[in-house]
Amino acid sequence: MAENVVALTVENFKEVIVDNSQNKLVAVYFYAPWDESSMQMLPIVEAIASKNTEGLVLATVNCDEQQQITAQFGVRGLPTLMLVKEGQPIDGAAGPQDEAQLNELLDKHLPKPEEGLLQQADELIAQGDYNQAYTLAKQAFDLNSEVIGARFSLADCSIELGQVDAAKALLETVTMVDQDARYHTLIGKIELAEKAAESPELKELQAKLDADPENDEIKLQLAIQLQQAHKVEPALELLLSILKKDMSFGDAKKITLDTINALPDGEPLKSIYRRKVYSLLY
Repeated sequence: MAENVVALTVENFKEVIVDNSQNKLVAVYFYAPWDESSMQMLPIVEAIASKNTEGLVLATVNCDEQQQITAQFGVRGLPTLMLVKEGQPIDGAAGPQDEAQLNELLDKHLPKPEEGLLQQADELIAQGDYNQAYTLAKQAFDLNSEVIGARFSLADCSIELGQVDAAKALLETVTMVDQDARYHTLIGKIELAEKAAESPELKELQAKLDADPENDEIKLQLAIQLQQAHKVEPALELLLSILKKDMSFGDAKKITLDTINALPDGEPLKSIYRRKVYSLLY
């Protein structure tokens, strides 16, 4: 029997129905040994519970032995399944149900994996840890790109990590109905980031490189300035062009590897440029 399956009794009623349901969905399943349909459905319910150990507790009720609980829930027929959240019944089903029907019922109330990832990402964003937040927001977005919060959190992290173009692409498809206060805040952050990237130092170095395109020292200095302005991809392109000519040029190799390693897990640039550098090294 799975660890999240418990036989409900009068003695553990408060712990299971009141306490456990504050953080998890509690499915209360009523059966009787003499009722064939409820006995046939019991292993199906238990199998589903074993696959949802994080967000679900299955409380089985033998109606013959727990008549007080059966009466308290007002059960009139078998099998009966009731869903409890925060101490209150929120949904249920009476009569035989197949696995698909049970999954459909539970899916309406079980927490989605992306919701937990997004919550963790937003907590990290609030703490200013955009690097770790990016990884979690990216996972949440990949699981369900329709969740607008995941799109906004990923865009927020992308801006802070210098991937302004990626953030703009994420926000381009946001419809009018979802263009709330957070959306406009992110648009404002993009505008500020783009202005910051137009510093006099960057413009001066770019002009020097335009005049002397093969000067690796200018490339290195421009790459450093671009990195500081959170324009990671053009910085890496410049660094890679240096390494293709001379792997031992100044601090180019170290700066390149440090820049790649500083990217959050899940950021496509991290794997792309890591492969490019390794192809040069080996």
